[in-house]
Amino acid sequence: MSNQKLEEKKIGSAPKPSIGSELNEPKIERRSFISWITFAWITFAAALGGLLTMPLRLFFPNVLFEPPQSFKIGVPSDYEIDVVDLRWQDKFGTWIIRNTEGIYALSTVCTHLGCAPSWLENENKFKCPCHGSGFRKTGIHFEGPAPRPLERYRIVLGDDGQILVDKSRRYQQEKGQWSDPESFLKI
Repeated sequence: MSNQKLEEKKIGSAPKPSIGSELNEPKIERRSFISWITFAWITFAAALGGLLTMPLRLFFPNVLFEPPQSFKIGVPSDYEIDVVDLRWQDKFGTWIIRNTEGIYALSTVCTHLGCAPSWLENENKFKCPCHGSGFRKTGIHFEGPAPRPLERYRIVLGDDGQILVDKSRRYQQEKGQWSDPESFLKI
């Protein structure tokens, strides 16, 4: 037989590949397969480890660190008459006001929805930026949706001559508590 016929016979005898047979039978090497399986197991173990650490969270409760509720603010002579002192606003949420009769501590929380009013020196009032409630220097509300005046904190003179403010005791004007001797420090 001639070489050409032999080649045709060899080609003719080989099974013809079907269309797309290369796509149906992907060739996965052993090394590649083992690396994918290893990656999958490591991922599974990490996810399972994360889930199993959740119950441990019960042994570490949330702790909220707040400034102390009772603090000293200095001696009465540190405060000017008819001036709103803003020194304690950021750290303790308290305004200290001294008038001719004495000193009182006001809360910096609006009684409407709990926003923080700002002291407007030019207008001589506290103004809440959220809904427009206005409060006089005494804490009495006169405009906006606030349902009641600002609250006062307990304020007393300590044994060492310093003023002590206690935020755990609040006094509300509408309940007649502003007449309590500890809601106002007479000087």
